[in-house]
Amino acid sequence: MKEMAEVRELKANRYIIIDDEPCKILSITTSKPGKHGEAKARIEAIGVFDNQKRSVIYPVRHKVAVPIIDKRTAQVISVMGDKAQLMDLETYDTFEIEIPEELKDKIAEGKEVEYIQALGKRKITRA
Repeated sequence: MKEMAEVRELKANRYIIIDDEPCKILSITTSKPGKHGEAKARIEAIGVFDNQKRSVIYPVRHKVAVPIIDKRTAQVISVMGDKAQLMDLETYDTFEIEIPEELKDKIAEGKEVEYIQALGKRKITRA
């Protein structure tokens, strides 16, 4: 799910979709309007799921897609190598998800974890 917003409404630590990837905005810098043009904004962002840095330049009145990031809680049902099977504590959906490198030693069966969901992708954020 996503919604539309003007570039001038965006702020650092919010989210934007760049190249069909939800990204967290690191910084926004705007230039003064030129003689015949309008002010432009340079957005530096990092991919939420792939940690890739991206930057784009848009006019400040340009409409961009903003992802709806869903923060949820789940219980770890089982751990299989670098994947975990989780059950959402609200919807009781079960799914497999890759365990991030920095959380490998913290995830165990029966524990609760926080994960985010956006544009059909999921990622564990806290264990």
